[in-house]
Amino acid sequence: MQGLGASLPVLLLLLLLSAQLPPPAVADQLLWAPGVEQALDPSSRLAVGAARVALHKYNFQAASPSGLRALGQVRKATMKSIPGMGQKYYLQFTTEDYRSRENAGSCLATVLYPKKKSPPAVNIKCINTKDQKQIQEEDNRLYQKLKRQTKPIIGSNIPDSFGIMEPAFEPVWALAVAGSSYMMWEKSTEKVGYFMSQVKTVKQWMRKDDSLEFDYTILLHEMPTQEMILCHMRLIWLPGRPLKVKYTCESDSHRLEDGSGMESGSAAGIIREREENF
Repeated sequence: MQGLGASLPVLLLLLLLSAQLPPPAVADQLLWAPGVEQALDPSSRLAVGAARVALHKYNFQAASPSGLRALGQVRKATMKSIPGMGQKYYLQFTTEDYRSRENAGSCLATVLYPKKKSPPAVNIKCINTKDQKQIQEEDNRLYQKLKRQTKPIIGSNIPDSFGIMEPAFEPVWALAVAGSSYMMWEKSTEKVGYFMSQVKTVKQWMRKDDSLEFDYTILLHEMPTQEMILCHMRLIWLPGRPLKVKYTCESDSHRLEDGSGMESGSAAGIIREREENF
């Protein structure tokens, strides 16, 4: 009886403590309550995917084939569920030059995946390690090289099945990356992301004004489904101006999506105009 009497205070203490703790289900709800910012593993698929979405938007808006960036490493990531809006990610990450893989600077970004069917809302600011004037000069040299063409550039399978790319096609490939960044940003969701896998075909249209225009067929690699999606893209570029992009993908039931700054006019009219030029 003496042992039982000694254990009563301990039992009472445990009962009191358990009464003050919420049930496991309630505790979980508190941890994931709307509006509560949660820390994420920076290497998690969700954090890395959101950082890539932010860079897609950055590369498209920069409209610079010489200033393209790839994701380096996510340093910090948090997520917050916003009632009526969606999931919002707060990110800090490093970037690399798309071609040389040298350090290109760090970025801060927020990515909101809306509940309704619309592109992720991205706000991104980056620090450049590469001089902006140098990037502009490289863009201008690339532009002059393409503008001096007396015959339109026509190519296919860039890079080839061995990953080899002819130097002559590097400028049109870089423009394809910048343009396809619009597609990849717009099509991305919290669970699905994209990489540009290959330029299947490219044809340059000879214009009388200062702009450059290209017609692309592009393969996008969808993650994590591993599906390859064929897309057609029309791109217009002039250094220092926003990229103008229109595209349609096989998986989109032939919808034509319009990038910001694209010239007005129906898709059918543009396609018909180009068919007549053939």
